[in-house]
Amino acid sequence: MTEATRTSRATTTPSVQPDQAAKRSKATTGRHSSHRALAGAIARWTLAILAVLWLSFCTAIGPFYWYGGSIADWGFVNTIYFLLALAIYLMLLIALVHVGGGLAVIPSSVRSACRRVAAAIGTFCHTGWRRNISKPWHALARLWRRFTATRFAHAVGRCWTAVRTYTPRIIMRCTRSWIGLALIMFIGWLWVPVTLLSAFGADIRSQVREFSWAWNQWTGLQQPYTGFFAFVPMDIYPTAHYLWPQDPTYLTDQHNLVLTVFYGAVAAASRYFTGSNDAGYVVLSSLQFLFAVFCCSATMHRFLNLPWLGSESGKDTEATVVPNSEPGSAPGDYPHAVARAGVWQRTIIILFFLLCPIAVFSTISLTKSPLFAFAFVWWFGIAYQLHMTRVKRGETPRRLPARTLAAFIASACAMLISAKYAWYILLAQTVIMLITDRGRWKTYIAALLLPAVILHGGLVLLVSTGKVINGDPIESRGIQLQQIARVARRNPEGIPKNAADKLAPIFNLDQMGESYFQQDADPVKSSGIQSKKVSYRWRSVTKEDMADFNSAWWQIVKANPVIAADAFFAECFGYFDIADLPYVSMDYYVTSDYVVNNTEWIKDWQPQWRENIARFARDWGKIPVLGWVTHGNFYVILTLLFGAAEVVRRRWRTLAWHMPLLLLMGVMITSPANNFERHMLPLTFVFCFVALTYWRESRGCHETRIAGPEDSAGGHHRDTESGRD
Repeated sequence: MTEATRTSRATTTPSVQPDQAAKRSKATTGRHSSHRALAGAIARWTLAILAVLWLSFCTAIGPFYWYGGSIADWGFVNTIYFLLALAIYLMLLIALVHVGGGLAVIPSSVRSACRRVAAAIGTFCHTGWRRNISKPWHALARLWRRFTATRFAHAVGRCWTAVRTYTPRIIMRCTRSWIGLALIMFIGWLWVPVTLLSAFGADIRSQVREFSWAWNQWTGLQQPYTGFFAFVPMDIYPTAHYLWPQDPTYLTDQHNLVLTVFYGAVAAASRYFTGSNDAGYVVLSSLQFLFAVFCCSATMHRFLNLPWLGSESGKDTEATVVPNSEPGSAPGDYPHAVARAGVWQRTIIILFFLLCPIAVFSTISLTKSPLFAFAFVWWFGIAYQLHMTRVKRGETPRRLPARTLAAFIASACAMLISAKYAWYILLAQTVIMLITDRGRWKTYIAALLLPAVILHGGLVLLVSTGKVINGDPIESRGIQLQQIARVARRNPEGIPKNAADKLAPIFNLDQMGESYFQQDADPVKSSGIQSKKVSYRWRSVTKEDMADFNSAWWQIVKANPVIAADAFFAECFGYFDIADLPYVSMDYYVTSDYVVNNTEWIKDWQPQWRENIARFARDWGKIPVLGWVTHGNFYVILTLLFGAAEVVRRRWRTLAWHMPLLLLMGVMITSPANNFERHMLPLTFVFCFVALTYWRESRGCHETRIAGPEDSAGGHHRDTESGRD
């Protein structure tokens, strides 16, 4: 071998080895990437299927608890229910996932086979029809041809053409602004406060009584405070006496302090001017009605019209879009670029709010849950604007307009003063958004965390100074109380002696067992009037006694696992069982005894109409399948399925924005009652917007983000219409 040949090989061989190494490295990286993708897909589908299994399980155990049974009675029929529900929910999930990926819900091969079968059936039926009834058929055809030639038929055709042409234009024109939507909601709902006036239950009467006692104290009237025969408002929904300050005070945070003061003050003014609370109830219901109109129309405007995009011409044109080409971004990192909502989307959403009894009755129902739900709708719409105006990594964050920021803060405050658990939801959401949208951390701190800290901190200050009595912690132990009470009812001998000794200063176990009602934990907590069963020793229990509660509860659960499981499932299964009727529906507040029998003149205002409209809603809700749309758990189940589909489609940023919906489901599970419809109002009201968002983000196989007209100029975003908050 010559020297030149050796030199040539020496110079060419090293250039080949790096290429081969690069190819091997790339192949290895590809295999690792595919393995990670497979593992991620398995994890996502596992999480989604767990949600489906939970829904199927709740459907299967429903018959147990409808008739007072136990999960130990599981049999063949329940297995059939479970498998049937599992198949249906799984098909719905797969259909949503296919839609989310831009795929057909039904494969083309299945559609082709169905078309062939349908064509064969049609041919067979048509042949038989012509053979058997050809003469009548030809006679009807001749009559139809003659009718279509008449002037009346031509007039009907022209009218139908005009309706088809102008109705979409009218709908789009009337719903393209916040004012138009507000007028539609106001006019469509106006019959509710006019004909029903007000709707309420026991809570507001307790709030009014509580404020009255506090007002009497402030004006110098001496009233009983403690003692065995003294029965004050804090004893109705009992607050343990160890929480009371030494100096007399009658305001509590049982039903949220701000609402108690506001409702009580309006009722006191009503008594002063009219001699009864009725006028105050009507005023409060009317104010809530207006608040509902405002919140729903403002949120509809954001979801339907995307006002932050702006529109120089004012026409319903397509939104400006920019493809998401950011390296490393997963599908779902940014919302899909879409136009403003079309006619059908607008019509369905508006009809839901105008016709669904849950929304209609909530507008005037004076309980804290509807107020929280409408405030949540308002907050949810502004959060959607934040979600849709998010920028890619490295870009300058788009600031929220001042008016919208003020509305965001106001909606958070309205949520906080109407529901105690809003504090936890806002705190958790703040943490989530600080992680997923760090560029606008000031917005989230100002709009979410600061109101929570200020309002919650103000309450803590008032409680620490003895001006207000804090709510009893027993209120958050509904599941534990139900488990102990069910064991005391079904197997009192199964309670360990050590556990019974620890519970003796807190509860009367005999009364606890007698008070047990699987749908509601309030009887076990001794909530109600003075003649109630005293199972909870709120007069004598101490903070030290409560320290042993958890250990006693755990001993009882370990000794009676099946009964404890029954108590847990019986208190929450209805929220996820499509066939379960609500324990308390919203029509209850329309015809409650407190409205029909304990008012001065409201009870005489259209009493028959009030009864008829409530009965119509109840009868509608009892119709199988068709009545599901009037139940809150229908929307809870669908929301969970949409969330599972979002997990499979990897829409992580949308999931981060939807996380409060999952937290609200946790609130339902831990609430004192099963399938209590007012606890499901927030999810019910925003479901249409969740479905619209999923449809928008599914209008293509790739994900894009929306950019406003100002993006190309590089200037700050200007919200041209969202100022109407």
